[in-house]
Amino acid sequence: MCRSIHTLYNVAPAASEEEARAAALQFVRKISGYRKPSRANEEAFARAVEEIAAISWRLLGELETSAPPRVREHVHA
Repeated sequence: MCRSIHTLYNVAPAASEEEARAAALQFVRKISGYRKPSRANEEAFARAVEEIAAISWRLLGELETSAPPRVREHVHA
């Protein structure tokens, strides 16, 4: 979907909340078509980013695996 959104689950070093927020921002930019929204859309845009970031972070915390963490450089290559 978006090449700048990377796998954040089960990687070493572990992903941060800020990385989840950055991925959410990229997602909202992609689906809205805005790199920077107009003033009329700023609030909705920011709210969407924060909600998607929170949901993403919650998802990352709830996922389970028995596989060892993957090295980030290999995952993002």
